[in-house]
Amino acid sequence: MTTVLNLDPITTLTRSQFYQLCLANPDVPMERSPNGGLIILTPIGGEGGNQEANLIGDVIIWNRQANIGLVFSSQTVFSLPGGGDRAPDVAWVTMERWQSLSQDEQEGFPPLCPDFVVELRSRSDRLKPLQQKMQEYLACGLRLGWLINRQDQQVEIYRAGQVVEIVAMPIALSGEAVLPGFTLQIK
Repeated sequence: MTTVLNLDPITTLTRSQFYQLCLANPDVPMERSPNGGLIILTPIGGEGGNQEANLIGDVIIWNRQANIGLVFSSQTVFSLPGGGDRAPDVAWVTMERWQSLSQDEQEGFPPLCPDFVVELRSRSDRLKPLQQKMQEYLACGLRLGWLINRQDQQVEIYRAGQVVEIVAMPIALSGEAVLPGFTLQIK
């Protein structure tokens, strides 16, 4: 479960202030909504951590073969063009887009939206905020995203310019043109 702190009574949290807050509190996973709300993320348990690690591993194995981009963990915060600062569970960015960033931009919170993201719904996550986060990614340039919802045994597939597709598990998900040749079996 995430907690959103409304800081309006005292301040509007800028992107720069958020970055400094994260540096000062490295053990507290945080995001920032497009309107400056501070989002405190709840740590996940063993099962969720294992699922996330396996997903990252699958994307890394594919990416080592394809060699066309970079894979990022849930500890990576992206400064999205729409104003939010978000940390997807799994993210992938094309090499071309990554190399267009300066060294400072690469070392900080990269100012771009990933081409591909995966969000895993944990037991404590409410579905609606995750769906809103996926829509935020789409509005910022996401090409393909998967919201894996094990509680309801389904996956929501987000594609640029298309209606969200909801499919039942088990399923083999395709990386389509974004991650060519990548397939993920969800059981």
